[in-house]
Amino acid sequence: MWIKLLLCALIVAFCTFLGYLAAGKYRLRRKFYAQMFTFNERYLNELAYTRRTLRELIGEVSESGDFYALLQKREEVSLRYLTEQEKKDCADYLQMLGAGDSYSQKNYFSAKKNALGEKKAESEKEAKDRGGLYVKLGLLAGLAFVILIV
Repeated sequence: MWIKLLLCALIVAFCTFLGYLAAGKYRLRRKFYAQMFTFNERYLNELAYTRRTLRELIGEVSESGDFYALLQKREEVSLRYLTEQEKKDCADYLQMLGAGDSYSQKNYFSAKKNALGEKKAESEKEAKDRGGLYVKLGLLAGLAFVILIV
């Protein structure tokens, strides 16, 4: 009897864990856009006030995450949780860093500030909605599986 209850609890916990893992892409996407938005703000401040070089600014960044890794390596964007259009937009963003004079960069990155703010808010909402949904679906799948076994 106790073994059966323990097995049922383990099945439900495992399915809930699988739901949590399935929601991981939404959490990663939210973190990516939060990092991109924060860096954009920092870069706009650099362009307006201190005007240090891009290498100094990137070298100063001590945070970790997918966006900062892309920023330091400046390679092709191949993150699985971004759509093809988002990958293209991110590649364009990285390509524009340090290209041109400060006036044109201020204009470009100020325009990107609004778009990134919208993407950040959208990804936060999606992570909140779908993250909880996947965990609940995992829990329900585990309960259904337990009912079928018992």
